[in-house]
Amino acid sequence: MGSFKVGVGKRKLPVDIQKCSGYIEAMSLYNKIPNISWRAYRVWQRNRDSYLRFYKANLLGNLGEPLMYLFGMGVGIGGYLQEIEGVSYMEFIAPGLLMITAMYSASFECTFGAFTRMTEQKTYDGVLATPLNVGDLVLGEILWGATKSLIGSGVMLMVIYLVGLMKSSILIIIPILILVFLVGILFSSIAMTVTAVCPSYDFFNYFFTLFLAPMFFFSGILFPLSNFPSWVKTVSSFMPLTHAVNISRSLLSNTLYPSLILSAMFLIVFAVIFAILSINLIERRVIK
Repeated sequence: MGSFKVGVGKRKLPVDIQKCSGYIEAMSLYNKIPNISWRAYRVWQRNRDSYLRFYKANLLGNLGEPLMYLFGMGVGIGGYLQEIEGVSYMEFIAPGLLMITAMYSASFECTFGAFTRMTEQKTYDGVLATPLNVGDLVLGEILWGATKSLIGSGVMLMVIYLVGLMKSSILIIIPILILVFLVGILFSSIAMTVTAVCPSYDFFNYFFTLFLAPMFFFSGILFPLSNFPSWVKTVSSFMPLTHAVNISRSLLSNTLYPSLILSAMFLIVFAVIFAILSINLIERRVIK
């Protein structure tokens, strides 16, 4: 009854009609199915060709920090610690650092890289002048972000194998790389969503500091979550990186659990949601 007022012989129109239309428009960002096609490969191809010109510097930058954590903390701090959950400290952190590499590779590519192509280089304007649409453009960016995750985590996985931190069969590399690609898709989609609403580079600091950094510390990468309060465990269970780390750790240690299926479904569902959301948000931003 609060949507209209009754006067003397007349009825006023709803005063919150504009607010309702705003809600409807916001909901359409989630349920509008994007128009995508195989042409997304052309965007991926363009980014690949650009990457190959400076791949050495890019690869070194993506791997430097995870390798320092692996050997610096694994050997340094690990020398002062007893076994954690039945394994050495280096074995414990290796699966998580593999996922961290995938997360940051995709996130950097689809924030700073995508924002530069959209605003500074005007690459998006040029792409949209071709038969490609916004769905193709954003999907190509997401696939390229996932490819960057594969490149960085693939080299990291090779290091883990060479130093003897992989206890399972070498054939387990295939499902691990599939997991890395899925994590890359998810965080590329999240990063593209953030890029769609960020007005400048400075706002990415909030994304990396308030969203990614907490996952780094509270997803069970550097220490078990078993000693934390129950509310921390609950919050951690909603972090996508927690599920990725659990699957990665199980694959590398050759200990599989039925709950891993739920973790995989969590990653898939949220990857689809954020992929759709990012395409619709980018379309709203670039289509005038």
